[in-house]
Amino acid sequence: MRGPVIHPTALVEKGVQIGEDTRIWDNAHVRAGAQIGHDCIVGEKTYIAYDVKIGNYVKLNANVYICALVTIEDLVMISAHTVFTNDKFPRAFPPDLSGLASSAVNEETLPTLVKRGVTIGANATIGPGITLGEFAMIGMGSVVTKDVPPYALVHGNPARVRGYVCACGPFLGLAEHIVEIGKVTCERCGREYSLREGNLIELCPVRTNA
Repeated sequence: MRGPVIHPTALVEKGVQIGEDTRIWDNAHVRAGAQIGHDCIVGEKTYIAYDVKIGNYVKLNANVYICALVTIEDLVMISAHTVFTNDKFPRAFPPDLSGLASSAVNEETLPTLVKRGVTIGANATIGPGITLGEFAMIGMGSVVTKDVPPYALVHGNPARVRGYVCACGPFLGLAEHIVEIGKVTCERCGREYSLREGNLIELCPVRTNA
């Protein structure tokens, strides 16, 4: 193990916590109070706002924008040009139109949770106040406007559930196919799943050290 590696052009403000073996690449900007776990990659020109929490083994590609009140759990991949949002009423001015609104977090700022193992494709936009379930996969260019179930594959504008994927990545099938056959097995890793009350359940969860 070794300390984090920070590119000379990256701007990491005071009070940021960065774990062992994490790499912060060129022209990235990490704001005060942010927490980044161990063995992560923060790609070039990525922005991480105040007090954002990022777990371990997380990959952030280039030009990712992570706003305040976003929490990212372990083993997440966020592809290039992904944008998070957190504003319920996005205006440049306050309700009384008295000037420029503050950018500080307030009671109308909505938190977003990205759970373990999620992949977000390039150029996706994640709306405010959303939870992305474990191992969900968000397609390229998607606009996500509501919660995504665990293991769900979603894409489009607005993003909709198009089927389910294995924790290791491959497509498992449409909901009706999985219900019809009772359970489905991933051809890549052998994990087995069943669909119960609209949620994909791994029958014998694989333990990890993450």
